[in-house]
Amino acid sequence: MAGNLIFFPLLLLLLLLHLHSTSSDPDPIQDFCIPDPGPSPLLITHLSTYPCKNPSNATAADFTFSGARSPSKPSPDTGFAGLSVTPSLFPALHTLGMSFARADFEPGGVNPPHYHPRATETALVLEGKIYSGFVDSGGRLFAKVITKGEVMVFPKAMVHFQMNVGESPAVIFGSFNGENPGVVRVPATVFGAGIKEELLEKAFGLSRKEIERLERRFGRKEVEL
Repeated sequence: MAGNLIFFPLLLLLLLLHLHSTSSDPDPIQDFCIPDPGPSPLLITHLSTYPCKNPSNATAADFTFSGARSPSKPSPDTGFAGLSVTPSLFPALHTLGMSFARADFEPGGVNPPHYHPRATETALVLEGKIYSGFVDSGGRLFAKVITKGEVMVFPKAMVHFQMNVGESPAVIFGSFNGENPGVVRVPATVFGAGIKEELLEKAFGLSRKEIERLERRFGRKEVEL
């Protein structure tokens, strides 16, 4: 009986440690692994099937990326543009357990509420003045205006947002502790996925006309069941 009292807490501890160890990208088993697709296109869903480039053939150019130097053209609807840099765009990131993004905002530009299901994000303001925040699972809001040189962290899977509240363009550099963090955009997911209008009416207290307007804005998708 005494042995069981010791065994079960130990088993529970080992289980918790295992769950923690598998909750993020696995540790690499070599210095790096630059996928070598040969003549095939490099697709993120197939990265793990490609052999690694021979390390002796790697060069400094493999580990540098210049695609985030220039701003992207912001959307006319939100005044926001984002460039997500994952291993599909920068292969050297493969197996390193991280990725990054550049976000550009026009004055008044908004990065609408969204979340990353597989990674925590840190957001560094390079230029401008950004109202930035997230909402935790208890509905508590953590938000403030951050400026050049300041960083805010968004815990994994927490809904967060950003808005340029300055009078000039703003730039943010985001980094993620996962090579494929994913993104779920709340407005487009709720009103653009084809959820039944009756449900949305009751959930949000909106009229059918308001629901239809939002569905047109976010591009409702019809799905065959």
